Amino acid sequence: MKYIFCAGLTLCLILALHVSKAQERKFGLGLIVGEPTGISAKLWTSHTTAFDFGLGWSVGGDRIGKYDGYYNGGSRVHFHMDYLWHAFEAIHSNERFPIYYGIGGRINTGAGYNSSIAVRGVIGIAWMPRETPIDIFFELVPSLQLTSSAGLAIDAGLGARYFF
Repeated sequence: MKYIFCAGLTLCLILALHVSKAQERKFGLGLIVGEPTGISAKLWTSHTTAFDFGLGWSVGGDRIGKYDGYYNGGSRVHFHMDYLWHAFEAIHSNERFPIYYGIGGRINTGAGYNSSIAVRGVIGIAWMPRETPIDIFFELVPSLQLTSSAGLAIDAGLGARYFF
């Protein structure tokens, strides 16, 4: 199942790069702090849709598994990819504050997760200044972990990206 998930992520990335080049959209790269903390990237596929990627580390060990007298509090590597829709008209302002939502997947390894796979739902808000090629965002991400142990979790992150 892990290989099918990785193959799907790779295919989506290839398609996103092809669509992005055809429509001449911008790519953003930056940092996210929270759960996880690391690198954040965004690839626009249209005026309202984009792929979002994150690679980082998480602290606090396994938050989902059953507690059996030992808590693995180590860190873990976190990778996620989401497909996002943006509602630019949701907040009326002189600046752009799109609310965005989407769905994606996550892989965690280490600290009791043992290459866990989860489905993510994303909801967030971004500030995209009109004269500056950056965005600053905050998001909440409930997820349903499918492997190694099933369970629900919620992640949150604050980040910024520069668009090339």
